[in-house]
Amino acid sequence: MPICHIFMRAGKTSTYRQTIFDALYKAMRDALDVPDDDQFMTITEHEPENFRFGHAFGITRSEDLVYIRITMFDTRTAQQKKALFKRIAKLLGENPGIAAEDIFVNLLESSKENWSVGHGLAQFV
Repeated sequence: MPICHIFMRAGKTSTYRQTIFDALYKAMRDALDVPDDDQFMTITEHEPENFRFGHAFGITRSEDLVYIRITMFDTRTAQQKKALFKRIAKLLGENPGIAAEDIFVNLLESSKENWSVGHGLAQFV
């Protein structure tokens, strides 16, 4: 039950944004065995003056940079996380053509008891 938040500069087309959603969902299905139709994602667009980045770790980034924050259960292995990072970079590189240097992913892990997905219930406890 991952939740994805994508942060990017404003100005890309709806098709471009939908392609990012589709690629992330496929990457999570492939690497994390996310169930069918388990899609909880948002994109937040920022005007250039409200979107800052650097070139830390010797990585030269462009204005196409996307920050991807995925909040998920704390049950995934290091292998699954590595596979997810690779799969995201591959799929976003293929379509819509985001360079690997412009894909910044942050995973946030949370215990299952911290989730309610509706009806005020703790479905995973």
